[in-house]
Amino acid sequence: MSPLTPSEKVKLERLLCMEGGYVLGFSNTSFESLFHHFDVEIYAEKYDRRGSSKANRLRSFWEVEIDGLVGRVLLELIDSARDPEEELRNDCMAIANRLVAGGPNLVKLSETADRLDATDIKRQLSRIEGAVSSDPELAIGSAKELIETCCKTILDERGIAIRENTDMSELVKATLKELKLTRDDIPDSRQGAETIRRIVSNLGSIASSVNDLRNWYGTGHGRTGNRTLSPRHAQLVVGSASTLVQFLFDTHNDQASKSGPSH
Repeated sequence: MSPLTPSEKVKLERLLCMEGGYVLGFSNTSFESLFHHFDVEIYAEKYDRRGSSKANRLRSFWEVEIDGLVGRVLLELIDSARDPEEELRNDCMAIANRLVAGGPNLVKLSETADRLDATDIKRQLSRIEGAVSSDPELAIGSAKELIETCCKTILDERGIAIRENTDMSELVKATLKELKLTRDDIPDSRQGAETIRRIVSNLGSIASSVNDLRNWYGTGHGRTGNRTLSPRHAQLVVGSASTLVQFLFDTHNDQASKSGPSH
């Protein structure tokens, strides 16, 4: 089952003109033929759970099949769309590419960015989703920028002043300190204190490792032409960075909801 969220489905349905049971300008025959290219019998019984129209069969297909297959079919359908809005088309391409790559699902983080009205983070997430499979170096570079932007956003919301040229390591340390996520913030009396301390210590290590890989392989620095990474490496880096960023935002928001604004 592909992990399409309601908001992603709305975008896809809008681009593919699925209102009224149709899918773009496909006839029953041409619709069936498109799916044959992917060895899919779209008029099989398992795709009529929502109804027999082309749109409903496509919705059932999204619910039944694996990410990669759904993504490949979506790319073909998106390519068939005539004169779509550029932003909508780009959003749908990013969704399809994520599914094809089997990459990290950044939807929750995107929704967090919406709540924070963090447009820079939204742009970075869109760039990452589209690049994991096609441009791993760009995805890795953008993952590093994502962590930086997250830290700057949290520190700014808490009224913590930072120098304009503050580097990644300092930003992460300042954020962890502000969120009370350092080893010293874990009391000895807490059950599993040492284990929690090790986990907390690794938060900074994730950011440092992403930064190191970006310097070696990602965009933003001159590098020799034989340094390349595969999409699976980009998935690992992006997945680690996005997990860290989501945890930092969740901690920030949780603390704010319990105690109100700190400053």
